[in-house]
Amino acid sequence: MAVDEQLQTMRHSCAHIMAEAIMHLFPGTKFAIGPAIDNGFYYDFDFTETEAKKITEEDFAAIEKEMRRILAGNFEFTRTEVTRTEALKMFEAQPYKVELINDLPEDATITIYKQDDFVDLCRGPHVASTKEINAQSFKIAKTAGAYWRGDVNKPMLTRVYCWCFAKPNDLKDYIKQMEEAEKRDHRKLGVQMDLFHLDPEDPGQIFWHPNGWSMYVTLQDYMRRKVVEDGYKEVNTPAIMPRSLWERSGHWGHYKQNMFVTESEKRIFAVKPMNCPGALEIFKSRTRSYKDLPLRLAEFGHCVRNEPSGTLHGIMRVRGFVQDDAHIICTEDQIESEVTKFCHLLKNVYKDFGFDKNLQVRLSTMPDDHVGDEATWQHAEAALGAACKSAGLEFEIQPKEGAFYGPKLEFKLYDTLGREWQCGTIQLDYQLPSAERLNAEYIGPDNQKHHPVMLHRAVLGSLERFMGILIENFAGAFPAWLHFEQAAVVPVGTDFNDYAQKVADTLVAAGFRANAYTSDDNMKSKIKTITSEHKTPYILVVGAKEQESSSVNVRFRADSGLQQKTMTLDEFNAYLAEKVKTCSLSL
Repeated sequence: MAVDEQLQTMRHSCAHIMAEAIMHLFPGTKFAIGPAIDNGFYYDFDFTETEAKKITEEDFAAIEKEMRRILAGNFEFTRTEVTRTEALKMFEAQPYKVELINDLPEDATITIYKQDDFVDLCRGPHVASTKEINAQSFKIAKTAGAYWRGDVNKPMLTRVYCWCFAKPNDLKDYIKQMEEAEKRDHRKLGVQMDLFHLDPEDPGQIFWHPNGWSMYVTLQDYMRRKVVEDGYKEVNTPAIMPRSLWERSGHWGHYKQNMFVTESEKRIFAVKPMNCPGALEIFKSRTRSYKDLPLRLAEFGHCVRNEPSGTLHGIMRVRGFVQDDAHIICTEDQIESEVTKFCHLLKNVYKDFGFDKNLQVRLSTMPDDHVGDEATWQHAEAALGAACKSAGLEFEIQPKEGAFYGPKLEFKLYDTLGREWQCGTIQLDYQLPSAERLNAEYIGPDNQKHHPVMLHRAVLGSLERFMGILIENFAGAFPAWLHFEQAAVVPVGTDFNDYAQKVADTLVAAGFRANAYTSDDNMKSKIKTITSEHKTPYILVVGAKEQESSSVNVRFRADSGLQQKTMTLDEFNAYLAEKVKTCSLSL
């Protein structure tokens, strides 16, 4: 058994211990499922029939104490096979277990696991006994609401999360990482730095403030330059399109639950959750030749998806967002070269953000809910895998994680805390351009009509989500090329306000983002505000000496490790221009 599998087995076993402890402390609790996850495990409970009705953070210590008492008993985990009738009788007071049992196939082997006085419906495996779980290697983290089986029409359960690791020191290291992550939380920094706000009356939508929007536009313009340089043409398609189009594309049958639907003049329309049908409509608007291919159409299209409110998270998971989206319409023999080209673009972009280290690639294959026959899917998966290897990238297989219309490569990056984020993707689609779907055609060299293939791709993914990743990755201390305030000009006294304003105006005229701080507050107070709230990369202090010599005293942000330095205004202008031009991560 691999180390990761051993750890996951231990975590799942610890989940049973937590469930037992909660059943002891909260009689009448209904328990559901408790799988292992990347940092520990969770277990879902229904407390509606208990005296407490719910548990809070104040209960965590008591639950952990009871878990340690159980562990000290060195109880064995015993596995027993039972009949369906026996299982239903055993769990007759546990409705969620009864539902799971009834959903099992007729020929399924039903197993239970027991430790101490706790019995759970489970297929295992588990550790041999409780002595294999270190009593100091877990900590209950939080509770959250979770619909039973992810269905909004089913009961809302209480999900109890617990961190769990093989060794106590691993847990301590993880807690330190979580404390650092808390400091970097984009929702807190978003308010502190006046980047955006979220309104509970309008869930999943972002109100961008001037500071945040400045960075958002900078990010979008950066990607716009990159795709134009890479041979894309930018387009824009309607935000609302008719039901008939979504039916032909397949989205109506496979994605309708996530679409916002409206009606006008007795016709049904949907706000677009994605841009791909619009791109094909542009392709179909005129006769195309094989000489026109590949056609690379980029679109910063605003999409809206009806995500369940419980899944929303700051600007990381929203309902309204923009992707750095593009669709490459090409022939089958162009797939490999286009995927290779995209991979080079993605790596170059990630490098400008410091995300080019430890890049992971995964190939997601045919899901259960899909369109098209299995043979076509197998052919598409093989083609995408070959193209990935041609680009010099190795990949892991993610079974059944493809889009409903085709397989995809997913690119996972790691931030400064080592957290994994899936952002970039390229998806190979034989279905949407087909005669059965949107019937896109081009004239081949044989003068006959052929259906192209389509590559759906994004480098950053949702710009909103990527902004959230950047906020947390840099802890608000953004590189100068991206920062909403690249330079703050601070006079040593009010006598030099005019010169400070002149310096700021000169920088703004050169295309930089600069502000002059000419209020009556003292210099020390201004610098403290700029440093703590804005994390501005360059503070330019000006006084008599600087005014006489047309210079600035540059104070670099603390994280740079650089000493302050006097430069002429022209020298600083050139210095900042080079940092912006090269998308430098250093100051």
